[in-house]
Amino acid sequence: MIIPDKTIKLKYSLLGAGGKLLSELDLPQTVSSLWEKVRECEEIGSFSKFVLTLDFLYMLRLVEIDNGIIRKVQK
Repeated sequence: MIIPDKTIKLKYSLLGAGGKLLSELDLPQTVSSLWEKVRECEEIGSFSKFVLTLDFLYMLRLVEIDNGIIRKVQK
C-alpha cells in the first residue's frame, strides 16, 4: 500500500496520495480544511487513508504541523 506494485496502481498507493496532498498544500492550512479539499479525490478515498498519508508525509519530513496548521517543509 505504501508503494505501487502489480496490484496497486501508483495513484492508489501512499506515494500517490501523498503527491495529491502535497499539491494541495501550496498555502498552510488546517488539517480539516485540507480534508475538505481532498475528500472527493479518488486517490484519497477515506479519512483513514488521509490520516495515514499525512503520517507518512510527516515521517518523511515533507510536512510539519504547528498550532494546528499543516504546511510543506521548505528545503
